[in-house]
Amino acid sequence: MCGIAGFVGNGGRTELERMTRRLAHRGPDGEGLWVSDRDRVFLGHRILAIVDLANGQQPMLSADGKLVITFNGEIYNHRELRQELETAGHQFQSDHSDTEVLIYAYRQWGPKMLSRLNGMWAFAIYDVDKQTLLLSRDRFGKKPLFYHFDGTTLVFASELTSLILHPDVPRSFDQESLKKLFAYGFIPAPRALLENVRKLPAGHWMKFDLRKRQIEIQEYWRFEFDPFQKTPKHPEQEWGSELIRLLDTAVKRRLAADVPVGVFLSGGIDSSLVATLATRHQSVVETFNIGFTEKSFDEREYAQLMAQRLGTRHFEEVFSIEHCLEFAPSVAQNLDEVFGDSSILPTTLVSKLARTRVKVVLGGDGSDELFAGYDPFQALRFAIPYHTLTPKAGHAVVQALANRLPVSHVNMSLDFKVKRMLRGLSYSREYWLPTWMGPLHQSEIADLFGTPVAPEELYSEALEAWNDPTAHTDVDRAMQFYLRLYLPDDILVKVDRASMAFGLEARAPFLDIDLVNFVRRIPSEYKLRGRTTKYLLKEAARSLLPSEIIDRRKKGFGVPIGQWFQSGALSLNGSGKLPGLNRSVVQSRLKDHTLGKHDDRAALWCVWMLDRSPLAGSPEARSQ
Repeated sequence: MCGIAGFVGNGGRTELERMTRRLAHRGPDGEGLWVSDRDRVFLGHRILAIVDLANGQQPMLSADGKLVITFNGEIYNHRELRQELETAGHQFQSDHSDTEVLIYAYRQWGPKMLSRLNGMWAFAIYDVDKQTLLLSRDRFGKKPLFYHFDGTTLVFASELTSLILHPDVPRSFDQESLKKLFAYGFIPAPRALLENVRKLPAGHWMKFDLRKRQIEIQEYWRFEFDPFQKTPKHPEQEWGSELIRLLDTAVKRRLAADVPVGVFLSGGIDSSLVATLATRHQSVVETFNIGFTEKSFDEREYAQLMAQRLGTRHFEEVFSIEHCLEFAPSVAQNLDEVFGDSSILPTTLVSKLARTRVKVVLGGDGSDELFAGYDPFQALRFAIPYHTLTPKAGHAVVQALANRLPVSHVNMSLDFKVKRMLRGLSYSREYWLPTWMGPLHQSEIADLFGTPVAPEELYSEALEAWNDPTAHTDVDRAMQFYLRLYLPDDILVKVDRASMAFGLEARAPFLDIDLVNFVRRIPSEYKLRGRTTKYLLKEAARSLLPSEIIDRRKKGFGVPIGQWFQSGALSLNGSGKLPGLNRSVVQSRLKDHTLGKHDDRAALWCVWMLDRSPLAGSPEARSQ
């Protein structure tokens, strides 16, 4: 796990050094640079040494010097691929470097190599003879990759704060991306926070032809449903057994490292399963969790239950909510692209704790998206008949009554869920998910920016996911929203930035491609069964986990930002002046939130984070 940066065209070694060193937190174990003055190719790398510590220096060259790679990530099936490549005649210099495997996989298969990889990655490979630069991101976008191309110079980096250190990269915020931030709570790829900067989307590769000065972008993978044609006689047993087998294999693969590996253990079903399976393959497993003194935000008892049952070395820290609040400004400063998920705070704290003991940690990310684990999946059961049977006038009355419910800042309170659901039901089905999840809805965003906003443009990514031709039920369509948008652009961003702030590598067994390819064939009725989310996963886990873990209510990894804004502990009196945002509207929403008239926690948090972003606060970011 590392940080990568580079460019082709304008610039020199000084710019490359600045860009690369800005990523030192992602790779604290060393730095490498490779420069071709003839071709004007500049590649940088910061290393977090995990695999083949003696031979993992990057950028890495092929034996003949014709291929050069800078790589961020881990390839879990690199040993199998190495054997295949050796049989094909390729000779390796390293003992077991997955980076070198990528070099010769590219030589053997070109971009088709990507379909063979099981892992997470963002990399750039320069082909000296062909004078092409190939960049790629893994299927779910676990590893970030931003780029800017002005028709002559291509610049790329793992983080925006590195990218803007190249003089050709613009520093102004992109207005359409800002609107999408308030619509979703995150900025969906390929958009990015800065003008004329893009993210390479998950499951895509990009080729830059140095001679033609042209880029080509292609999608090599996307999540699609492919249901089994026949349901077995005992699906819970047969599919459940195969599910656990594949997850066990995925965990075993992700325990492979030349440094200590631990597990995030929240006490939910996902992390508990990962920890349980890890004890099969590792004699000593260290687990990590944090808790809060405030009861509604604390779930340590479940993590302690699992740690005691498994006999892990369990480490936890307990924080007051005030301590978390004090930690917030530093998190904002470390976050390159703003997003509205306040659980970045506890995720950063638990990452900091884990890094005191290990360099690699396994987590349960991806399970909620694959198995319909979020509350909105349950909301669909009520939303569909309500939307069908309730006339607009009746809905307006119900919504007005719901809005009179007093605002509560307890974690996942009932009034919050009811008001959010009814807000979404003012729109047609394809807009439900983003309207339920987003900080503001369409008319509120238009008010904030003082400009008309077309819903089909604002939510274009959600519409594409909802209308996926392989999705045949509303549960399927909702899963596409979470898998194509929320997972890569919120959850995985959060985990990557929180962990890499301390040079910690986070791995996600549930996103193993073999497991994903199996789960995508399971019909949705085995994921959401009545009011039971993750139905098949829970049934499969019953022989491994206690019922207290399996049947407990889901609790988000939250902090009371609504209460902070209401009490004045968080204020919007910063010096940030974001172009396009109407500050009087922001202050009006803050006043209503403070008085308890509305719950605007998510929108206010986005503004607070934007004001404190290093992209908005640094001289480099503010210059035009």
